[in-house]
Amino acid sequence: MSEARYLLIVEDDAGLQSQFKWSFEDYSVLIAANRTDAVNMVRQYEPKVVLQDLGLPPDEDGVSEGMLCIADILSIYPETKIIVLTGKNQHENAIRAIGNGAYDFYNKPIDIDTLNFVVDRAYKIYGLEQKNRSLLNDMSYGMDGVITSDPEMLRVCRMAERIAPSDVTCTILGESGTGKEVMARAIHNKSDRADKRFVAINCAAVPENLMESELFGYEKGAFTGAVKQTEGKFESANKGTLFLDEIGDMPLSLQAKLLRFLQERVIERVGGRREIPINVRIICATNKNLDEMVKEGTFREDLFYRITEMVLHLPRLSERDADKALLARYFLNRYVTANNLNVNGFTEDAIHAINNYDWPGNIRELENKIKRAVIMAEGKQVTADDLGLRINGTKSLILKDVRMRAERSAILEALSLTNGNVSSAAKLLGVTRPTLYDLSKKYEISF
Repeated sequence: MSEARYLLIVEDDAGLQSQFKWSFEDYSVLIAANRTDAVNMVRQYEPKVVLQDLGLPPDEDGVSEGMLCIADILSIYPETKIIVLTGKNQHENAIRAIGNGAYDFYNKPIDIDTLNFVVDRAYKIYGLEQKNRSLLNDMSYGMDGVITSDPEMLRVCRMAERIAPSDVTCTILGESGTGKEVMARAIHNKSDRADKRFVAINCAAVPENLMESELFGYEKGAFTGAVKQTEGKFESANKGTLFLDEIGDMPLSLQAKLLRFLQERVIERVGGRREIPINVRIICATNKNLDEMVKEGTFREDLFYRITEMVLHLPRLSERDADKALLARYFLNRYVTANNLNVNGFTEDAIHAINNYDWPGNIRELENKIKRAVIMAEGKQVTADDLGLRINGTKSLILKDVRMRAERSAILEALSLTNGNVSSAAKLLGVTRPTLYDLSKKYEISF
């Protein structure tokens, strides 16, 4: 038996009470004539949608009681969709009610067909928001801090979990913004070194003449300005993990010193002669093609083989269709909470835009757009315009293309819902396992 769809009507006019009771056939209608009764019914029945007059006793000619009723209901169930009923000349009060948390308003006189549409829409929005909350609560975590339900990304996470307990040197490949440092931290947090330091340095961000002292430290008097002995990143990360981001930008002279460390596990500070043993795990990352750099002579071949004992390749966000909306909801929840904002989801056009945008800046670009959008959003939901992602209708409308896009999207969603379980995904899609394998090969989907 399906759950009853309760609609609470908060109205003291007996005639309107009767009219409403018989006008919403698809709902179990509850009637309350005042704030006290309304609050009691909200506690007892938990209606998802409330249709409420602003003029309630004992302040029928004002709106103070109606505003208090809105506040009381939302204090009990903040997700409730309250639609306020107002007179033609009460636009200011309607806007005030929206500011106090009401979902929408409807001007009298009543047109039941239109009001039915408004109520139905509110109920659907509630359902979408509930689904969003459920997705946030049940969000797939490939590893600690890595959020994904994409089959290829989950495969990378499984590899990372196997790598984590060992001290093998690994390199993470991927475009800028794909989450290479997040993955490196996840590996560290899964390792036996998790209670020690994770130290990161971006090899592209430090000037070449300072890189050696940054990494290896320096002795007092080693160069002008070296007024005291200073530890470098290697010593800071001792017994923990050192993350060398953008390793492809490391100068050749330092590549030789890194190779020596990987072979002998000792360093020498700049200006020093004493060998210092260091117990540190090295994780590297780059968005460059190291194979090509080796051929060009800009990256040492012997170092290349040392740092690529294990390689993890992070796909572009545009290749992770199942993760776009998932990550967007995660970032929305994070920044809404951090900024104490009254934003609770995305509009349909926003989700469409998120799923159809190419995201050249990958996850970093997505996060930045979501962060800005939740702050700038004027309503309770982030729109495509808030995101700056108004997607024009540029997709092919040829039925064959539409069908192919729909099939690929359905397969990705089914794999996402089943955490990559092929048998379960096939069952959801209503096809056999061999058929799903054939379709996945056709649409270049990896399990």
